[in-house]
This record gives sequence, C-alpha cells and structure tokens, in this order.
Amino acid sequence: MPATPAWPQRSLPRLFIRSPLSEGARIELDGGQANYLRNVIRLREGAELLVFDGKSGEWLARVAEIAKKRMTLIIEEHMREPETIPDVWLAFAPLKRAQTDWLVEKATELGAERLLPVITQRTVSERVKLERLEAIAIEAAEQCGRTRLPEISEPMRLNQLLRHREASRALYFADEGGGEWAPDAFTPGPSVILVGPEGGFTHEERAAIRSAPNSVPISLGPRILRAETAALAALAAYMAVAGDWRTY
Repeated sequence: MPATPAWPQRSLPRLFIRSPLSEGARIELDGGQANYLRNVIRLREGAELLVFDGKSGEWLARVAEIAKKRMTLIIEEHMREPETIPDVWLAFAPLKRAQTDWLVEKATELGAERLLPVITQRTVSERVKLERLEAIAIEAAEQCGRTRLPEISEPMRLNQLLRHREASRALYFADEGGGEWAPDAFTPGPSVILVGPEGGFTHEERAAIRSAPNSVPISLGPRILRAETAALAALAAYMAVAGDWRTY
C-alpha cells in the first residue's frame, strides 16, 4: 500500500515560474506573483506550494522570505515528471474576445500541445493579443494540474497553414458538408484539428482543405455547433481516442 502523503498535495496552490527550476534553487518572484501569493492566497514564510516551469515537471517549493514587493522561494523536491501528451494542435479561427478566451482556457485544460489562430475569409476578428492568450493558458494550467504550457502561435492565414504544414501531420477538419464520424476518423499520431469561424469555411476554402495532403474531413454529430464548441468537442474526442483520458 502506498504511503499516505505528509501533506495534501492537491490542496497546495500551483504557480507557473518562468525561471528554470532545480532542487535547491532560490527563485525571486516579480511584484505581480509576489502580491498574488501574499495578499490573495495569503501565504506566509514557511508555506508550501507547487511550481512548474513548463519543461522540468512539478516541484515542491517553500516560501523562504517575504518583503514588501517581492517574495523568495526555495525549490525543495521534484514531485512529478513533465506530462506526456498527444501531439495534437488545435487550429481555430479567432472569435470575439470572450469566446476566444474561453476556447484557449478549455483547450489548455484538455491538453492541446499547440494552439494556432487561423485567419479565414469569414473570421470575425483578426486581432489576436498573444500575451493575453498566454496569460489565460498559464492560469488554466495552474488550475488543472498541467506541467507544460501549450505553445500559442502567431496568427496565420489559412493558405499559410495548408502550405507549410508537414504532409505527415494529419489534418482533421470539421466540415459542415459532412465527413467521417470524428471518433472513427482519428488515428493517434501527429495531428492538427482545424475548425472554422462562425458561418463556416467558404466553398473555396473547403475545396482547398480537402485537396491538402493527408486531409480528413470529420463530422461532429447531427447538431449545429458554435465554432468554439466544435473546436473543443473535436479536441475532446481526439484526446479520448488517443488515450489521454486514461486514469494513471
């Protein structure tokens, strides 16, 4: 029988740290993070928390010193190796800000490796603030227990995605005209899931996507889904097929 942990791991706050982490390292937190831990979480000297840098897994840290505008952490123990996730990218047409924020948050929780904003002919908004989306992804990762952050790419035109994608990476796209039922279509391996904007792809775009190498049109069921719902439904179905939902 495994030993009972000396402290309730799941109850500890989690924080993303940009600095590389290693046992014994001293980490000086910036004003924003120090203020959050001191005044929102109300940590005091000696308190424990979990930290991750997106590369080395998860670490147990302890608050060593608190000053007016800074906080020092000591990294004490390596708790988890970096997570292993399926190699799947989610390519989506940017929506209005609230919907895009929600999509990024939930795609991070579901385990997407990379998020690609794609500009299509019917894209609602071509303005994408990457810093804002990264902050949303970081907060989602802190809350859901991820040890790696999804890479968020610069926005690109649909023709750029089709032209520069590696032909070996399967392209699954939600086609309003119909396709193979998503759970049957997905094959674990390097993949990109492409979902269009509200109003869908134009006829010209659908023809270009269908003619791309290793392109597989998929169906997400009998109902008309909003763009953000379709993106997350496809990603969730892929993760289930790829085995990411197994309990370890």
